[in-house]
Amino acid sequence: MAHRIRLGTTDLQVSPVCYGSWQLSPRFWGDQPRDTLVTAIRRAFDVGVNFYDTADAYGDGYAETVLGEALATLPRDEIVIATKAYNHFFPDGRRFGDLSADYLPQACEASLRRMKIDVIDLYQCHMFDQLTPVAETAGALDDLVRKGWIRAYGVSNWSADQMRLGRSVGAFASCQPKYSLLHRESERDVLPCCQEHDMGVLVYSPLALGLLTGKFNGDEQFDDLRANHALYQGERFRDLCDRVRQAGEIAAKYDLTTVQLVLTVTLMHPAIHCAIVGIKNPSQIEEAAGAMGKTISREDWYAARQLLKP
Repeated sequence: MAHRIRLGTTDLQVSPVCYGSWQLSPRFWGDQPRDTLVTAIRRAFDVGVNFYDTADAYGDGYAETVLGEALATLPRDEIVIATKAYNHFFPDGRRFGDLSADYLPQACEASLRRMKIDVIDLYQCHMFDQLTPVAETAGALDDLVRKGWIRAYGVSNWSADQMRLGRSVGAFASCQPKYSLLHRESERDVLPCCQEHDMGVLVYSPLALGLLTGKFNGDEQFDDLRANHALYQGERFRDLCDRVRQAGEIAAKYDLTTVQLVLTVTLMHPAIHCAIVGIKNPSQIEEAAGAMGKTISREDWYAARQLLKP
């Protein structure tokens, strides 16, 4: 049975687990086998995931290219593709934020070309552009909707005040904040703002860069962006790994893996529609997809949140 929910006020019917492609960015995660990535992207659809999130900044377009290649064999009308714009790229490697009316059509056209698709289902502003009036950005996005290049648009990494400003001048329909049980800052004002405006919420990094998978013991060394990440250092890392292992006991009560428990707790939050899970191989998306449609008791929901509090 396919699990689908409506994303906010859009017409998009999406799976609660979303395939995240940040892992296709070599700068952060190192080189990943392309064939394995393509297989994983297609396997996601087989296990009920129809929602794919990427960005032009991931690998400077590489993630969009690989995603487009993989999705070309799937029925386009059954999948939902979300990407993002913000960075204005230059041939010499420079980039800076640009959500202007001059640049957004260029960025959108480039994303469409890389993915070899005719329309982007959800086009997101990756960051807030301090130099471009929000009304100008909203107007440019409305033009892209009218041209048929995008179906809906939203934001990522915007504050509650920035979203309210955006909603006052445009049809921003979704928000993509950072969120995990170890990082709940968005619960203070971002998520309530989304509920106030009936915005679709797709959270990223719900597994805290893998820390909430239950696969670490606290002694691991990393050669990617986690090497210097605060959560992965010394005694704090070991303590968190111990607490994650304890969470596994709650998961076992429901015949869930730790990953599935964490995603279930995340998706049970009334403000959250989807959890974006970064994927490197088919087995990871198979496990994550197993969280869709699952629930736990109110008591265990609070117990898991207490155990894994920041």
